[in-house]
Amino acid sequence: MSDTPSLRQAALDYHAHPKPGKLEIKATKPMANGRDLARAYSPGVAEASLEIKDDPATAEMYTARGNLVAVVSNGTAVLGLGNIGALASKPVMEGKAVLFKKFAGIDCFDIEVNEPDPEKLADIVCALEPTFGAINLEDIKAPDCFVVEKLCRERMNIPVFHDDQHGTAIVVGAAARNALHVAGKRFEDIKVVSTGGGAAGIACLNMLVKLGVKRENIWLCDIHGLVYEGRAEDMNPHKDQFAQKTDLRTLDQVIDGADLFLGLSGPNVLKPEMVARMAKQPIIFALANPTPEILPDAAREVAPDAIIATGRSDFPNQVNNVLCFPFIFRGALDVGATEINDAMQIACVEGIAEMARATTSAEAAAAYKGEQLTFGPDYLIPKPFDPRLVGVVSSAVARAAMESGVARRPIADLEAYKERLNQTVFKSALLMRPVFEAAKAASRRIVFAEGEDERVLRAAQAILEETTETPILIGRPEVIEARCEKLGLSVRPGQDFQIVNPENDPRYYDYWNSYHQIMQRRGVTPDLAKAIMRTNTTAIGAIMVHRGEADSLICGTFGEYRWHLNYVEQVLGDGDLRPHGALSLMILEDGPLFIADTHVHQLPSPAELAEISIGAARHVRRFGIEPKIAFCSQSQFGNQAEGSGKRLRDAIAILDSQPRDFIYEGEMNLDVALDPELRERIFPNSRLEGAANVLIFAHADAASGVRNILKMKADGIEVGPILMGMGNKAHIVTPSITARGLLNMAAIAGTPVAHYG
Repeated sequence: MSDTPSLRQAALDYHAHPKPGKLEIKATKPMANGRDLARAYSPGVAEASLEIKDDPATAEMYTARGNLVAVVSNGTAVLGLGNIGALASKPVMEGKAVLFKKFAGIDCFDIEVNEPDPEKLADIVCALEPTFGAINLEDIKAPDCFVVEKLCRERMNIPVFHDDQHGTAIVVGAAARNALHVAGKRFEDIKVVSTGGGAAGIACLNMLVKLGVKRENIWLCDIHGLVYEGRAEDMNPHKDQFAQKTDLRTLDQVIDGADLFLGLSGPNVLKPEMVARMAKQPIIFALANPTPEILPDAAREVAPDAIIATGRSDFPNQVNNVLCFPFIFRGALDVGATEINDAMQIACVEGIAEMARATTSAEAAAAYKGEQLTFGPDYLIPKPFDPRLVGVVSSAVARAAMESGVARRPIADLEAYKERLNQTVFKSALLMRPVFEAAKAASRRIVFAEGEDERVLRAAQAILEETTETPILIGRPEVIEARCEKLGLSVRPGQDFQIVNPENDPRYYDYWNSYHQIMQRRGVTPDLAKAIMRTNTTAIGAIMVHRGEADSLICGTFGEYRWHLNYVEQVLGDGDLRPHGALSLMILEDGPLFIADTHVHQLPSPAELAEISIGAARHVRRFGIEPKIAFCSQSQFGNQAEGSGKRLRDAIAILDSQPRDFIYEGEMNLDVALDPELRERIFPNSRLEGAANVLIFAHADAASGVRNILKMKADGIEVGPILMGMGNKAHIVTPSITARGLLNMAAIAGTPVAHYG
């Protein structure tokens, strides 16, 4: 429960406002007129029903069943709250459903059942099979949960997974694998002492056995002491399998020499003096909530080298089931698995463990700012907000399901499947694919002006992992080295990428001299050129491109756009290369939308507007999209004589003076540009068909405002701004850009000019 009244009230307010609860149902198809109604319900719905009657497998084609999970509970063992009943468990089950949707895109109904009898509860769950693609059993007390799961798995032909057991076991297995890796130990050799003979505890021990721990090396204790052969009190078949033949009876007596302590019991069960008698570099998983079996500080007082995990988010290594259940269900649903078997669970263990050993993603680092996310004793398992989990773990589960023979719909190309999963979390991935493919045609050198920025460092790592480009970073080598180390990045300056040190670079004379030659008749003295080449990283990057030492410059992670543009234009601009405008791609729920000019021209002239549209059409095609350009204004098809409407009409006249290979129309209001039916009513002779996908504004304030509103209120993902007119020699980003945004811009900068004109 919450620690303070304010936290308690904040939690209650979260659940109550702006509307009660955490879930709602949203239609996936339009329901706007009689035609839609006739298709969605009578008479059209009968066609789908008849298809399913003839072939039940088509239910996953014509209904939501294939992506629908039930979270079922009777509320008899809720979190740390105990038997609070089905109704009181509903907020927890709604929360579980939200996590399914957030992390794996799985739709979910929470079902709370007033039924304490495990066999009757199993009957109810089995009767739900026609509705769902899988069942997640939740918060059912032991040993009833074993009975319910066993009966449901025997009788149902869809996956049934008790997350309290198997989800916990999978995450514990992943944490244990990596803890042993850090400690230099093997499953086959370790002694395990465990407290807690409930569902989660037994499942964790079974998982450790599957991973290689010898059953005779496991010592299980519960509230009554050690589980031993011949004990009668509070025993069941699940505990029996871990009964030891011994005269020892207590945790204190069996802890000596233990390599791994696994606690799923209660507070302060493990005493510091017990930890002192464990093996060297002991592994302590104290998972009781909210107070663990031993606090990390108390354990480290007697064992400074201890590797510790808890169930709490305020300590390193939180064992959290959300690392498992969304992704194991995603993989199981996508191959139509009939069950979640041992092979799939172990694949999940390996996938989670692998993610922690990999370089941390920029998205996870942003979500957990300030935390050390480098693999080691304090980072054994990844963070739930690492977006790569769905691709790595779900594809591993899907592969295991196919290899173990439980997949009804095998996936032919698992790499393509993994890429599709990544596209669900990296919204830019699908649209950026043509750009990344084109960038592979040449290994271009991309210089980053702000090379010490964390986002740039993470982007450099990703560039080296995912592209054929070579990053060059401007910055102090010792700062970049230290930050790479702190961030857990595997790349190092001088080995993986080139560094340009503004404070001390052997090319300094060449750089300031080149800059002075360009600027000597524009008021720049040699002393000023020297100062700029010591302090202005944007100018340094531009000079490198000018001298042919880099192919493209990316700058702007801090500072004002036009300040950077000034130096880019000074150094790289000539008769053929000059900024035409800035184009931003906004990736929205219903598709992409391009916006220009967001930064270069404050009040573009008709000639500049025409030039912006020509450049926009060329760049939009780089994404495999046919441009449909709308010139947007308060004026609409000539109804205002002056102002922005006149400039846009003059721009269209310039475009009309020559044949063009793209469609454009205007001037018009935004709603008319995006709503073909409204446009047909207002201007039936428009040459634009369908919704516009490129919006060009006559004022930078309007373009930038729309861009920012879409980012902040419509969860739009921006790719850009793309600087048009500079031959792909420079791009200026904005301070809000992410590491993935920089990777996308590197791909754009990495595309040879020949690919887009």
